[in-house]
Amino acid sequence: MPMTFSASTASTAPTALPPSAAASGGTGRTARRGFPLRTAAALAVSGLVASPLLAGTAYADPKVPAPPAKMSKIGGDRMGTAGVQVAPKPGAPGLPGPDTLTARSWIVSDAETGKVLAAKNPHWRLAPASTLKMLFADTVLPKFPKDEKHTVKPADLAGMGVGSSLVGIKENLSYTVHDLWLGVFLRSGNDAVHTLSAMNGGTKTTVAQMQQRAKELNATDTHVVTPDGYDAPGQVSSAYDLSLFARAGLQNADFREYCSTASAQFPGDKGKNGKRASFGIQNTNRLLSGDFDIKPYPGIAGVKNGSTTNAGSTFTGVAQRGDRKLLVTVMHPEKREHNEGYREAAKLLDWGFAAADKVEPVGRLVGPRSEDDGTGAVGPKDKKKGADNSTQAALNTSDGTGGAWTAVGIAGGALALVGAVAFLVHRRRPLPDGTRGRRPRR
Repeated sequence: MPMTFSASTASTAPTALPPSAAASGGTGRTARRGFPLRTAAALAVSGLVASPLLAGTAYADPKVPAPPAKMSKIGGDRMGTAGVQVAPKPGAPGLPGPDTLTARSWIVSDAETGKVLAAKNPHWRLAPASTLKMLFADTVLPKFPKDEKHTVKPADLAGMGVGSSLVGIKENLSYTVHDLWLGVFLRSGNDAVHTLSAMNGGTKTTVAQMQQRAKELNATDTHVVTPDGYDAPGQVSSAYDLSLFARAGLQNADFREYCSTASAQFPGDKGKNGKRASFGIQNTNRLLSGDFDIKPYPGIAGVKNGSTTNAGSTFTGVAQRGDRKLLVTVMHPEKREHNEGYREAAKLLDWGFAAADKVEPVGRLVGPRSEDDGTGAVGPKDKKKGADNSTQAALNTSDGTGGAWTAVGIAGGALALVGAVAFLVHRRRPLPDGTRGRRPRR
């Protein structure tokens, strides 16, 4: 059954770049030097040779760390190979050049089928910043009803890192679970994360559960130290794993609501009359809410952004154009420009929508460990049922909704309801219809 989507999805198709700029796995500075690298890039995009390109040369800049020589191959052999991986068919648009895509690691994939359209060092284990909150939500969100109230104790807010992002939670005041999750997703509030962790048995318990959830999702690059993504020794994830967390989370209706909410009211202090005031909060995901130098991305539907000293900028987003839904994750752009992570993510989404039918997949996002061994081989359940992985993936929903999603959009900075649609997706992992700027339910 074909899908329709009523939100504005005006096409912003990318300009095809010359092959020499399309598939370099290195930095812009290195890629501009020397004829051999440009020639190799051209051959890679033409399909005559495989990326990555001249791995030793492409990371010659001593200021930029090289990816590990060995990385995980979950999702396919090319997912563990350093450099840019892309397999264009004739007529495929070129990837944006290395001066545009400066991130150390990125991946763009089909959110439903899991096919990876292109990637660069997707299993490179890097600091995740607040994108790790997707795993936190994946783990904790199903445990508490959204109307449950919690009175915050001083101990709930203990252990937050210096300079943590906050939504403004106050001790000895009550908040609903719904309020707390808005604080997590919109303001990336570590105070909201620690409050929910306290409700869940404490930080130590929550971290252990997050690590177990990552294991269940085949996210083997991830090591959790803090539940909020704050920089900590040994805390790492990867662009591949962050995409798995987003894809799993999007199966949950509440996750979809929170990650796609552009703005909301948050409870404040009590006034002299004893009544609670409220204040407005806006989503810090700039492809969703926009900024003075960047517009909301057409068809954006979440998911989560982050920024710390160790991680630089990180971002995972999902967007829809027509009946196509794409996931993109970008980690640590080398450019130190305002909103750079979002700009690079938007370029990858533009390319992905233009190239989706014109490239061969170079890997796939795997399902949970209970259904998928991560290698591309038929999993145990599939062997018993005689089904293939794509059929099994179609069963892989965490909330059993079957994929109904309300599509909403943003117009002139105000939240505007555009439409609702349900659809069926056969032989693929179902995702709900695209969402932008959802008005929160109170």
